[in-house]
Amino acid sequence: MSTRSDLSSESAAPRRTRVRWNIFLLMLLLISINYIDRASLSVAMPIIAEEFHLDPAMQGLIFSSFFWTYALMQVPGGMLADRFQPRIIIAAATIGWGFFQALGALATNWFVLVLSRLGLGFTEAPIYPAGGKLNAIWMTQHERARGATLLDGGAPLGAALGSIVIAWLMTVFGSWRMAFIVAGVGTILCGFLAWWYIRNTPREHPSVNDAEASYIEAAHAREDVAAPAGSGSGRWLEYFRYRSVWCMCLGWMFFNVVFYGLLTWLPNYLFKVHGFDIKTLGGASFLIFFSGFVGEIVCGWIGDKWLSRGGRPNVVFRTLFGIAALSATVSIFLVAYVKDPVLVVALLSSTLFFLRWCGVYWAIPSILAGRERAGFLGGCMNLAAQFSGVSVPIIVGLIVQFTGSYFLALMFFAAAGLALFVCSAAIDYSRKLPV
Repeated sequence: MSTRSDLSSESAAPRRTRVRWNIFLLMLLLISINYIDRASLSVAMPIIAEEFHLDPAMQGLIFSSFFWTYALMQVPGGMLADRFQPRIIIAAATIGWGFFQALGALATNWFVLVLSRLGLGFTEAPIYPAGGKLNAIWMTQHERARGATLLDGGAPLGAALGSIVIAWLMTVFGSWRMAFIVAGVGTILCGFLAWWYIRNTPREHPSVNDAEASYIEAAHAREDVAAPAGSGSGRWLEYFRYRSVWCMCLGWMFFNVVFYGLLTWLPNYLFKVHGFDIKTLGGASFLIFFSGFVGEIVCGWIGDKWLSRGGRPNVVFRTLFGIAALSATVSIFLVAYVKDPVLVVALLSSTLFFLRWCGVYWAIPSILAGRERAGFLGGCMNLAAQFSGVSVPIIVGLIVQFTGSYFLALMFFAAAGLALFVCSAAIDYSRKLPV
């Protein structure tokens, strides 16, 4: 009788809601919009460069300006997310960058355009650290790779859609300025959507049932038992006593050397070297960056499934990141020697497919720092990436201007891919740091 009773009560138990996945689908949307807005300048740059009479070096400077304030706000943004919780930070950031995206349409010269990009970088900066904090709070240990790739998958998806959306808006309105305004207003509306739906903890969300909240809390409790005694109570800077933190930051920096380099210069490369027009450019860019989105989601699924079946974290993450770095390096190296436009697009798609496996890096802050400091450590990681954002557009612009070729720029990206491999292999993914 007791067995039947137990089975009956178990079958009658309510199924877990899946609000945590809905929240990360919303984060995928927000990050996608983030990158649509960010990529809009890259798509419009061939026309803006003619209107404002910009040489490659000046174009590189304008691309770089976004990252000056974006880098400045990474760690403060992460600390704000730790202190005030992610909901308000995500909503405010989204509304803010929508405003500056629309404001860029008013630029009449390169200086005003730079000012709008500085504002865009300042307001976009907190979204990733706050998203990393959200991943630590809402996801269990065996769900964070998928949470990380949904969060970061917005980067290639937004870059892919940005090429199509901005190119389409420019075609429909016959103006890059109207394209910027429409993108900015849409972003502001999504900021209000984020405030309406996101909550800081599962228990606060009106759509989360007790089964889902208890499931998350039980997983976090098991994770906390395994954490080193006293972790989360030390000083912030003590994290930098550990090799894993440095390698995490450097690995993410080298990853972004390649990604930011392609994000900012890919349209110009295809336009100048392979003769793509605006419509063809939009389609090719969509294919290339959408391949990155698919690769990122695939890696997140593989990582979580492998871990849930008993895979050791060091084996899982080092294998995935190793395959990603080496495959992307080989693909981008070959691009430098290929002349056929179709094959170039195929190789660049392969580069992005494997490179974006490293979106799982956004699971590392919660592995190393836990829920208490995930925002801070995520901000530190993304700050390191912004050294790439600041320098790479300028470096590539100078290389192109002084050599008249993209060959050395592609070799530069290949070298960064090898450095990404080394850094990823040196991280210890198996334990929370005793800080």
